Amino acid sequence: MCRRGSCRGGSLTGYPLDKLYEEVAFIAYYFHWPHTEIMHLEHRERVRWCEEISGINRKLNKEPSNELKL
Repeated sequence: MCRRGSCRGGSLTGYPLDKLYEEVAFIAYYFHWPHTEIMHLEHRERVRWCEEISGINRKLNKEPSNELKL
């Protein structure tokens, strides 16, 4: 939010609120970051973290869970 010439990162005018909630919940659930820290991320960075988390999940879901790796 911008007030009196100073801006706090992470705000996007016109971005769908339900999408914002989804991204914040997704990052908070997996990384346990506080709400304020996630909300201060720029939109592109927040989306990038969602992509990274999704990539980690895809990788983990492809690997057998009972395999011993030496």
